[in-house]
Amino acid sequence: MKAATEELRAAPTARQVQLARWTSPGFWLTVVAVALIGLWPLVTGDASLRETFFTALLSLALASSLNIILGFTGYVSFGHVVFFGLGGYVGMVALNQGVPLWGALPLGGLAAGVLAYGLGAAILRLRGSYFALATIGVNEALRAFVNNFPPFGGATGISLQFSVYKSYGGATNALWLAYGLLLTACVAVILLSYAVKTSKFGLGLMAIREDEDAAEVMGVVTPNAKTWAYVLSAIIPGIVGVIFFFKNGNIEPADAFRLQFSIETIVMVMLGGQGTVLGAVLGAVGYQRLRGFLLTYPPVKDLQLAIAGGLLLLIVLFIPAGIVGLIRRKVPALRKFLV
Repeated sequence: MKAATEELRAAPTARQVQLARWTSPGFWLTVVAVALIGLWPLVTGDASLRETFFTALLSLALASSLNIILGFTGYVSFGHVVFFGLGGYVGMVALNQGVPLWGALPLGGLAAGVLAYGLGAAILRLRGSYFALATIGVNEALRAFVNNFPPFGGATGISLQFSVYKSYGGATNALWLAYGLLLTACVAVILLSYAVKTSKFGLGLMAIREDEDAAEVMGVVTPNAKTWAYVLSAIIPGIVGVIFFFKNGNIEPADAFRLQFSIETIVMVMLGGQGTVLGAVLGAVGYQRLRGFLLTYPPVKDLQLAIAGGLLLLIVLFIPAGIVGLIRRKVPALRKFLV
C-alpha cells in the first residue's frame, strides 16, 4: 500500500505532462528552423529570394492550417481555398474603405471563421467522400456568388487603390511588410497546430479520425469538436488571403477560389505526413520545390495538376503516413524529433 502511494505521488501531474510536451526538442527545432530560414531574405534584402520564399511560406501556412481538419480528424476538404479567397475579398474591401492593414487582417480571419462555423454545422454531418464532394460544391458555389456580387467587383474583382500603400512607405516597402507578416502567420499556425495536437481537444479530434462512432461512445461531442476544428483551420487562410492580395494589389474570383490550390494543399499534407506538425512543413516545402521544377521543365509544365494527382495516389498506396511516418518507421531513434 505504501509503495503504491509513493508511486502515485511520483506520477507526473497533468500540468507537468503538458509542460513536457511544450519542451519537445523536435517541435522547437521546427519553429526555429522556419523562423531563421524565413528571416534570411529580410536580413539579406534579396528581393528574388523573398519572392521564392513567399511562395513556400504561403504553402506552409495553408498546409499547416488544413492539417488541423484533415490530419487530426481525417476529413478531406477540397474547399480550403474558400477561406483564403473570402479573407482576401473582405480584406481588400476593408483596405479600400480606409481600414488599416492591422484591422483588415483580423477581419479576413473573422470572416473565414464565421463562414467555417456556418458550413461546419451543416456539411460536417457528412462523412468520407460525401464531405469531400460537399466542399467542392461550396467552393464552386461561392466562386459563382462572388462572380455576380457587385460589392466584390463581380467578375473583374477588386483593385487596391495605390494610395493605400503610401501608409506603408510605398509599394516596395509593402512587399517586405507582406513577407514579414506571412512569416509571422506561418510561425503562428505551427504553434496553433501543435497546441491543438497536444491538447485534450486534439486527442478528441484524433479519436474521431480513428473511429468517430467509438469517439462518441467515449464522450467526445463530435459535432462540436469537428466544427471548432474546421473554424480553427479556416482562420489562418483568411488572414493569409488578406496578406497575399494586399501584396498582389488586386483580386479576382478565378484567383481567389482556384480548386487547384486546395488539391495541391491536400497533396502537401499527405506528402509530409497528415496529423503531424513537421509533416505539413516538409510537405509544403518539398512540393513547392517539385512544383518549381515542373513549371520550368518544358515537357511537363502543362501537366502539373496531373502529376500532383498521381503523386497523391502514390502516397496513398505506398506511404500513407507520409515522409514523417516513413522516417519514424525506418529510423526509430528520430521519433522524438518528428512531432
